[in-house]
Parts: sequence; C-alpha cells; structure tokens
Amino acid sequence: MTPAMVGSGESDKPESQYQKGVKHLVENGLHSVPKKYILPPSDRPGTNSEDSNVAKQNLELPIIDYSELLGPRRQQVLQSLANACEGYGFFQLINHGISDDVISSMRDVSGKFFDLPFEQREKYMTTDMSAPVRCGTSFSQTKDSVLCWRDFLKLLCHPLPDFLPHWPASPLDFRKEVATYAEKTRHLFLMLMEAIQESLGIIEGKETEGKDNILRELEDGSQMMVINFYPPCPQPDLTLGMPPHSDYGFLTLLLQDQVEGLQVHFQDQWLTVQPINNAFVVNVGDHLEIYSNGKYKSVLHRVMANSKKNRTSVASLHSLPFNCTVRPSPKLIDQHNPKRYADTNFDTFLAYVTTREPKRKDFLDSRKLTSVCVEEKEIK
Repeated sequence: MTPAMVGSGESDKPESQYQKGVKHLVENGLHSVPKKYILPPSDRPGTNSEDSNVAKQNLELPIIDYSELLGPRRQQVLQSLANACEGYGFFQLINHGISDDVISSMRDVSGKFFDLPFEQREKYMTTDMSAPVRCGTSFSQTKDSVLCWRDFLKLLCHPLPDFLPHWPASPLDFRKEVATYAEKTRHLFLMLMEAIQESLGIIEGKETEGKDNILRELEDGSQMMVINFYPPCPQPDLTLGMPPHSDYGFLTLLLQDQVEGLQVHFQDQWLTVQPINNAFVVNVGDHLEIYSNGKYKSVLHRVMANSKKNRTSVASLHSLPFNCTVRPSPKLIDQHNPKRYADTNFDTFLAYVTTREPKRKDFLDSRKLTSVCVEEKEIK
C-alpha cells in the first residue's frame, strides 16, 4: 500500500490504522465497512447473478472415513478419495484419529491468542513473508488493492525445534498445545499422502530410490499453520473474509468451528461447506495438482464474512521442503499424457506473489506449459 491516506468518503484515517487488523477496528467502535475493504460491485458476494442465492446453497463434500483406510475396505476408500480429489478438489475427513481433546485445546488457544490485547499481538506483526511467526491482516496487506475481513497468525512448524522458540509465549499454554496439534496433523498428512499416491496408481516401496520418491521428501517437508480470525462485519455483503484463491502446497487440513463461512467454487457456483464437528476439510493444493499432472484439482475457494459471530479456523498447509522442486510425477507422464506443468520451487512462488496482487489461481496458471494450454483451448 503506497497511499498515505485513504481517499474521500473516509474520515482521513491513516493507512497504518488498517495495518492493525479488523479486530482492532471492530474493538474501536466500527459501525460501517471502511472504503478500503469494499469490493467492486462485480466481486461482492451476493450482488452478481452467479452469487444471487449463494447463502442458501450448501455443498455436500465427499466424506472420507480415515479409519476405513486402515481396514479391509481400503481399496474402496482409495477410489472414493480419487473421485473426491478429481471431481471436487475437497473432501471432509472423519474418524481421523486426532482426539477431541487435542482439537478442543487447539481451538481454545487460538481464541485466546486473538483475545490478547492488541499490544501483545502487535509484537508479531510483520510483512516479511519468510518470518517464522507472522501476525497480520487481509490476504496480502502490502499488495491487496482492497483489504479482506481477516486477521491471521502464521506459524512455521517443521522442524518443530527450530521454530517453537519463536512462537508466542502467550497465552501460557499456546506453544505446548499448538506443538501437539502440529505434530498430529503432520502425521495425518503423511498418511493421507501415502493413500493419495496409491490412489494415483503410484506405489512406493521403502526400497524406492528413484526421483519420484516423494514421500521421503515430504517427511522433511514444510508445514505452516495459519490461525484465521474473522470478527463480525457490519456490512458483510460488501467484502470477503478471504478472496477467491487456491492453496500453495500439497494438502491443506482445515479445522472449522461451527460458524459457516468457507465456500468452494463448484460447477460454476459458490457453495457453502457445512461444518462437521471435529472433522477436517481437506483440499488439494497447487503442488498436488502439478504433481498429479493435472489429474487432481486445486480448486478456488473463499471465505464469507458475517454480521453476527466471530469465526475462527485453523489451516495446516503441507508441502515439500522450501528448497525442493515440485514437478509432475514421471510415472504419470507418457505420450498420451504429456507433461502439463513446468517445474517450480518456493523461490519462484515467493518472487511471483511479492511482485503482484494475488488473484485466483494466477500462480498455478503461470506454471502451465504453453503447448498444453493451447491444446486445452482447442478441445474446448
């Protein structure tokens, strides 16, 4: 953001006021949405023809019972998993083995962090995207032309001993509870990726030494935890909690509370995901779409604001180590299925998102190979 002041129609609030986050604004008696958060009419939820009935429509995502992956019905569940990743890009995961106590504690400390006085949260506010701890607002507060109705705390989590000392020491039990949750979700991610590989027809034994030994690389991979806080919004039809986007990485494991907000773009409509208590909403990330050579889809999703309730979610994003290259699996490439994506790495992604305002699936689209893009247009 370069302007020092907000334009006419505001009470000439300094831009720094918005850098403090929406919770800070609400706590200081906000009664209408500031101009800086108001989307153009075509981007507002519920105002264009595509979104006219969006609040009344729910999306029933495929439900994957993780416990059945471990039993005699594994092959049937693997097929359901493949169908979900290919047809929806999302699924709800139940009976995942992470205890209700661990989940409850994670929700509890997440809420307590955002209940801290602003002066304590402010210690972690930075625009440095490589910081091990980053508290901020919007989506990209330095690039967004319109800010979104969200505050967040981002934590790098793996290797845990490297990052844990940097995490907030308050609330008192924050580090302990979040570390436990991070370890549990990381193990669950690795088990899911093993199943996803198998669903793609890629079987990896421990003896595999080839360049497609992705599971071994993922064991040392990156994990980032994002705790999202969406306070009540006085005019939710004018803004969004998060704009349409796809996720960087292989898989995101999202823990929702019972307040609706997440919407998935499915069959040209924005549909609301109904929360299931203590389930994870799991979605395919850009890296898994690249790795699967386009078979599994990284799908646009967004978050709605609401006027009545706080909403909190916890996203655990997983991928390869930051210094590794993501490429389509050679086992999924042949003369009938040419390579569809250029190799990429975290530096490429960081360079992309730090030089422009992120929009929809722009980064993933930039990795598609030209010949394939032309071929797809001709088919359409």
